[in-house]
Amino acid sequence: MKLLLFSDLHCDANAARKLVTQANKADLLIGAGDFANARRGLEICLPVLLEAQKPFLLVPGNNESLEELQNACKGYSHARVLHGDGVKFQDIEFWGLGGGVPVTPFGDWSYDLSEDEARDLLKACPSKAVLISHSPPKGTLDVSSRGQSLGSVAVREIIQQKKPRLVVCGHIHACGGQQARIGETVVINAGPNGVLWDL
Repeated sequence: MKLLLFSDLHCDANAARKLVTQANKADLLIGAGDFANARRGLEICLPVLLEAQKPFLLVPGNNESLEELQNACKGYSHARVLHGDGVKFQDIEFWGLGGGVPVTPFGDWSYDLSEDEARDLLKACPSKAVLISHSPPKGTLDVSSRGQSLGSVAVREIIQQKKPRLVVCGHIHACGGQQARIGETVVINAGPNGVLWDL
């Protein structure tokens, strides 16, 4: 199965159009959040991505809420928003966690979760699933342009416990397009340019 992974488009319609072109080579699209900017502009690039007419799994970032993303995807049967739940596609389990974890310093507009809230939403994640998390795991692909490690302890814990076959994340732009490993688990901070991945 070929996946097209991406995150953090932040209203960039040109990036969305380039991803739609790449989608021809993919069986499944995975969007790891931040389609909008500060809760505005979700209508700019999301409809472009939905034009790809490919199965599409996505999680909210911290720049759009779960409800906003669900509403924007209404009427698109090929799109499924995941957050504290999962879906099976071609016999592979996928699990999603949206929002900024831990809570960001951005204030009330940011859709954030505490580490404990994230743990609750992750606890039913199946072993060997593909985990889609807006926030990267603590200590892996989470270093900001200022040199701060901003990832989630809860996400790292679930990787160590459930050993997902792949983790797709975003949120930390300085690590966009990069890959790493935690044990046998591949972690990809997808970024807006897209990563084609054979699963």
